Amino acid sequence: MAGCLLTVHKRGARIESVTPSSGAQVPLEPTVTRQEAVARERARILAVLDSQVELLADRGADGIRAEVPQYRTASDALLTDMRDQVLLNYRAKLRLLAEQREPTLDDLSFIRQAAMRRARAGVPLENYVNAWRVGQQLFWDALVEAAGESASGREAALSLARPVMRYVDFASTHAAHAYAEFQRFALLDAQQERDALLDRLLAGELPSAGPLHIAAHAYGFTPAVKLLAVSAVPVDVAASQDRLHAAVVALSKVVLVETQTLAVVRRAEIIAVPVLDRAASAEELCHRLDAAERSLRAEGVELTIAVSTVANGLSELGPALLEARTVLQSCERAAGVVALPRTSAFDYLVLRAEATASRLVGPRTQAFLDEDRARGGVLTSTVRALADADLNVSLLAQRLHIHPNTAHYRLGRIRQLTGRNPRRIADLLELIVAIELDERFSNGTT
Repeated sequence: MAGCLLTVHKRGARIESVTPSSGAQVPLEPTVTRQEAVARERARILAVLDSQVELLADRGADGIRAEVPQYRTASDALLTDMRDQVLLNYRAKLRLLAEQREPTLDDLSFIRQAAMRRARAGVPLENYVNAWRVGQQLFWDALVEAAGESASGREAALSLARPVMRYVDFASTHAAHAYAEFQRFALLDAQQERDALLDRLLAGELPSAGPLHIAAHAYGFTPAVKLLAVSAVPVDVAASQDRLHAAVVALSKVVLVETQTLAVVRRAEIIAVPVLDRAASAEELCHRLDAAERSLRAEGVELTIAVSTVANGLSELGPALLEARTVLQSCERAAGVVALPRTSAFDYLVLRAEATASRLVGPRTQAFLDEDRARGGVLTSTVRALADADLNVSLLAQRLHIHPNTAHYRLGRIRQLTGRNPRRIADLLELIVAIELDERFSNGTT
């Protein structure tokens, strides 16, 4: 094709050859490659987002407020700070995407202080992370919208997906670490404060000034306050500190007033001092402890919890804690709550009994107990039922769903085997004590 030159006409990505009208040479225009087209679209998308970044930050803040409950009722100061952080995140991300480089800690220095402010403001970590998720999702939605419907635009958005995800992963991990670090230090400070406050209270002193005075007031302590002492230990003596701290958090929420309960970990023991208000009883608080113990057990944290009698004033707190600890030493270490406010004097004496008390039970009565336990405990159940029926044999028979003649036969059999007449108060009391002691020590409780 002598004398024919190439002239480039842009028709998509095609190049055609034509014959020039004169002998002048026409320069070759370079072809726009697919890679170049995608790169131009990337730059265009980022430029569009950058020009609208203030509007995007408003949308992100509105989305977070709509989806994260705590932000719906947050203060204006917290909402303004949150919106500013959304804007800083979007600008940092756009800059890094435009420069096509990975983020560094220096690029995200603003995140650390923000994470600590959220922790200090009491924003739970799950809410903080959820806010991150919402903000980043709205950014991605805006990016896809800016990409448009063209093939090169969609491909450009796809090419940005990986660096966007890397930014989100790096930034959110950094934010979570900063949040957790603040919480660790805050927890340590709070633990030290709670320890110091508990020492003062156990000494019968109410701090009159300074941080401990403020803390004491926040927990509801006054000189004449009514309170309980709670001592709890893990069933598993090798329980981790994480599990103990989880238990402290749960017990700190067992309250009868609009405040938290003072709860402290000391070695393997948790000490809690719940304050009673005028509208509620110690029994109600024990029910709340039952619920907390069941919830912890479902999470794999098994505690033996002992509760003192009601202490009338801070001067009685020390003896009350001793009561609770004594109960722990006396009872079997098993998950559950042993509460003195709902324990009778008789049950408490049996609980405190030593092995010597069991040996004081005569051999004839002990042989009766051993034989009846092997036979299913029918006669010992009859003794207990007779006590509950106030020595009324007809009522006993009714409650055990047996004929009165059967009830009389059983009572005669008990008298024959033990030498004690269960229808006499003194003998019945001896039998009840023997039964309770036998049950406790035969179960291995010390």
